[in-house]
Amino acid sequence: MCGIAGMMSYRGADLSRIVSGMVKMIRYRGPDNSGVWCDADYGLGLGHARLSILDLSPAGHQPMESASGRYVIVFNGEIYNHLELREQLTDLPWRGHSDTETLLAAFETWGVEKALQATVGMFALALWDRVERRLVLARDRIGEKPLYYGWSNGTFLFASELKALEVYPDWHGEIDRGALALFMRYAYVPLPHSIYTGIRKLLPGTYATISPTCAAGYWPEPTPYWSAPAVARQAGLCDWTDSMAAEELDRLLSGAVKGQMVADVPLGALLSGGIDSSTVVALMQAHSSRPVKTFTIGFREDDYNEAPGAKAVAEHLGTDHTEFYVSPTDALAVIPHLPSMYDEPFGDSSAIPTHLVARLAKQQVTVALSGDGGDELFGGYNRYSWGSSIWRRISRVPARMRTMAASALTLLSPEQWDRCGKILRPGLPAPLHMTTFGEKVHKLAAVLDSDSRTELYRRLRSLQRETVSLVIGAQEKPTWADVQAQQLWDGDFSEAMMLHDLVGYLTDDILAKVDRAAMAISLETRMPLLDHRVVEFSWSLPLSMKIKAESQGKWLLRQVLYRYVPKHLVERPKMGFGVPLDSWLRSSLRDWAEALLEESRLKREGYFDPGPIRAKWQEHLSGRRNWQYWLWNVLMFQVWVNAHARSASPAVPYH
Repeated sequence: MCGIAGMMSYRGADLSRIVSGMVKMIRYRGPDNSGVWCDADYGLGLGHARLSILDLSPAGHQPMESASGRYVIVFNGEIYNHLELREQLTDLPWRGHSDTETLLAAFETWGVEKALQATVGMFALALWDRVERRLVLARDRIGEKPLYYGWSNGTFLFASELKALEVYPDWHGEIDRGALALFMRYAYVPLPHSIYTGIRKLLPGTYATISPTCAAGYWPEPTPYWSAPAVARQAGLCDWTDSMAAEELDRLLSGAVKGQMVADVPLGALLSGGIDSSTVVALMQAHSSRPVKTFTIGFREDDYNEAPGAKAVAEHLGTDHTEFYVSPTDALAVIPHLPSMYDEPFGDSSAIPTHLVARLAKQQVTVALSGDGGDELFGGYNRYSWGSSIWRRISRVPARMRTMAASALTLLSPEQWDRCGKILRPGLPAPLHMTTFGEKVHKLAAVLDSDSRTELYRRLRSLQRETVSLVIGAQEKPTWADVQAQQLWDGDFSEAMMLHDLVGYLTDDILAKVDRAAMAISLETRMPLLDHRVVEFSWSLPLSMKIKAESQGKWLLRQVLYRYVPKHLVERPKMGFGVPLDSWLRSSLRDWAEALLEESRLKREGYFDPGPIRAKWQEHLSGRRNWQYWLWNVLMFQVWVNAHARSASPAVPYH
């Protein structure tokens, strides 16, 4: 795990100095070593910050040249099957045992596309071909590792994080208001966009090629070497029995976990006690002769505390478990660092506990496995089971009646519904036993008048529906996930939502959250559930093996887990991974938020219409409604734009 940065077609004499400055900005991603390689004839500079995981010797230093000298690479990530690839790359002179050297040899032997297809791993890389004089950028299949690229004043730039691009002397950084509107809808900026005009994110599972002769502003077309949407569309359903499918999933996950446990540094796991992380830890412990180091954070507020469940799983498996109960002071101390940690606006408040558990793990390990991906692959989110059911019912009801029903449901606040839910809980079916009952009722109200399945899903995923009226001068742009999932909307609704989340929400929110939260303190995270062979297997399963009739998601994954952990230890209502923002905004964060949401400030900055923001802020303070997530989105943009004011474009005054 590392950080990469670079540029091409730069004509200044200070090429090496600028690239060094770019690397310095993301040095926390790789604090062990750094390096720069330049070819002034083409204005090319490659920079690397190294977090040493495999081959800690100088033989793993980057930028790295291939044995023949044809290729030079900067590489961020891990190739888990690199030893198997070495067995296929015979008669080559190896200088060390790093996966970067293996990857270079594969490029030389097989070419770029075949080499990428042969990998099992997570990565973002830049490869300079000195013979064909072309630069290749590539990203792993699911998008675990980030890679931004684009143009600024005639120079092509790329980096693991945006802050490295901002070092470029002629950087202007105009904020893309269309991207800002998307951020306000989803709490992240979705692929392929970034918050800046002229800068994009490379699509997962693709590589892009550009040469110094390309005209300034030319956008290389990403070429797919693997495609999750194609896998979803083309997968043939398996004819296995339940037990056969569970056996195959156990085998695939076991292999993925074992492959990701290879490291020359201390390794552990992040354990929430839920289905996904418990499965990963159980398989890790099965492959380890010593207790696996596991890490959990807890909260004193019961509605947010998963620590007791995690501890029970750890005790059953016999792991070396560490837990830390977070105080409000601990959590609040993270907030000032979020704009630099996420150098693009990021509104998922679970970034706070994610960083805290990563920081806890970093005290003992350098690599940590996590269970991310289980929900998207095996049907874990409630919307997958409820979405189809809701649409079947509401599509037969006249739109006017649905609008009236929605208004009736919102007569009570989410907090009032929560109180009703607790009273009615004994008589409610199991799927309705949830800690966020009121929030779910209001989500139902928000989708009742949807005119299509795609609109229903869009509303389920939206924090803010009227983004164009909120963000001044904005028009929303199409997202990559919208386009990719379009071909599945005519099929099963649940599967269409799962694909959309896999190529959208998972990559743009979950993976970005974990990468930045962990890399901010130089912790490498790995996700065995996102091994592409597991992804392909999941799409060969009938939906009935993921979601059972009783609305239980991740059914097959549970069957694997039950082989290692008793059912009663892991079967609990889904909590999510959050913090009590609602009460914080009314207490310890109130003055901070008020300053950021002050009406004259919003008018002066010129990004938002202050009216809706002030109205929701007052409603939240009064306790009539809980607008914590909506307001948090605004607040995260406000602190971000303040921290990045040097590079942001001048505001458009609000009238």
